[in-house]
Amino acid sequence: MNNSFERSNKTHRNIYIALLVAQGVIIGILERMIPFPFAFAPGAKLGLANLITIVAIYTLSLTDVITLTWLRLILTALLGGTLSTFLYSFGGAFLSLFAMLLVKQLGPKRVSIIGISATGGVMHNVGQLLVASLIAQTWTVMLYLPVLSIIGLAAGSALGIAANYLFTHVTILRYLKFNREHHPDQTKE
Repeated sequence: MNNSFERSNKTHRNIYIALLVAQGVIIGILERMIPFPFAFAPGAKLGLANLITIVAIYTLSLTDVITLTWLRLILTALLGGTLSTFLYSFGGAFLSLFAMLLVKQLGPKRVSIIGISATGGVMHNVGQLLVASLIAQTWTVMLYLPVLSIIGLAAGSALGIAANYLFTHVTILRYLKFNREHHPDQTKE
């Protein structure tokens, strides 16, 4: 009976991860279709798919969040990206992810979902600029950092507000977040 329960939990977790990956890919593809109005910051975008990463950080184990991020990046690149967009996305996504996880360790009394998301927005741009610097073999690309940091901070804060709204108003997300916070050993695999 216990073995059947564990298989059922694993199946539910895998379906949840697959749904989040699919949502992230779709959001990422749709975001590419939105023209960005700021010509002074080429390549800047809102990073709407990072909303999925924030949800995952609060509802999944570290291993599952890393798996979700890999799958989202690979599928988005396969469905309309290039090698260079994959590299930029990889650098931004993983630096952002690890920064958000690090800041989240401060606890909910010190930093909110909005603060964690804002950190992710800024660090995503830092990661992309580091990749751009390596590809261009010059650090002058980092001159975009102040402008992109402001955009990342604003976009990350907006995504944090959206994530906060989701965790407040979507019952299943509120349940998964509560379960992850109070029973972290049950979500490991």
